[in-house]
Amino acid sequence: MNKTYVIAEIGINHNGDIDLAKQLIDKAKQSDCDAVKFQKRDIDVVYSQEELDTPRQSPFGTTTREQKNGIEFDILEFQELEKYSNNLGLDFIVSCWDWNSLDDVEDNLNVKYHKVASAMLTDKGFLEKLNDTGKPVIVSVGMATEEEIDAALDILDNVEYVLACTSTYPTKAEEINLRYITTLKEKLQGGDTWTGVGFSNHYNGLDACVGSVALGAECVEFHITMDRTMYGSDQPASIEDADDLVNAIRQMELMVGDGIKKVYDTEKPIAAKLRKVNDII
Repeated sequence: MNKTYVIAEIGINHNGDIDLAKQLIDKAKQSDCDAVKFQKRDIDVVYSQEELDTPRQSPFGTTTREQKNGIEFDILEFQELEKYSNNLGLDFIVSCWDWNSLDDVEDNLNVKYHKVASAMLTDKGFLEKLNDTGKPVIVSVGMATEEEIDAALDILDNVEYVLACTSTYPTKAEEINLRYITTLKEKLQGGDTWTGVGFSNHYNGLDACVGSVALGAECVEFHITMDRTMYGSDQPASIEDADDLVNAIRQMELMVGDGIKKVYDTEKPIAAKLRKVNDII
């Protein structure tokens, strides 16, 4: 089995603190992840003026605007984080949540992939704008119907991975539906076409990601955190024990095997010792 491409989703768990973001990048590297991913928003585009003006207590102030501004990095900070990640040998990925952010990322960074967040999957203009970048794309399908998924994939040109996903934070075990990975593989792999299939995790345990690999996930994305009790809406759906998770993923890669029955060399002396008769063939 090929090595699973593992993405540590830092997202907004950095809480606007570049030093914390670097600590999370370090943690991803120490855990043997392949990539880190961040999110970028122009808050005046993504949110309405009415919503931004609503009262909201946070470490950054008393309004939603102050809270949203507080957890956003500017493009110079993203450049610093991209360089920091690349120097550690990690791919750098960003989910843009609006057209302005996509322009900023394209003009100032060199991301490995663009990630289509589940919330952006039904924005035709945004998907077409992604095509103009020529960059490979990773797609999450949380909140989407089969019809919406098919329509998005018909628009996008350079899809590298499609990730099964449920967009609740944290996801209930009974709503993870890992078998949808099998459905996606049947739909997207075979014949002359091949699109990677994976899993984007919002469950706060390790089992869903590991189970996804047993079902053939070629890419696994999970939210990474230093401490799930920290401030932030994504923290409860994040993983603290990233090293244990990635170790378990790597072990599962070995366990899955190739599906062909064989007698291993380690079994042969046991057969010689325990079998007295073999006259069935």
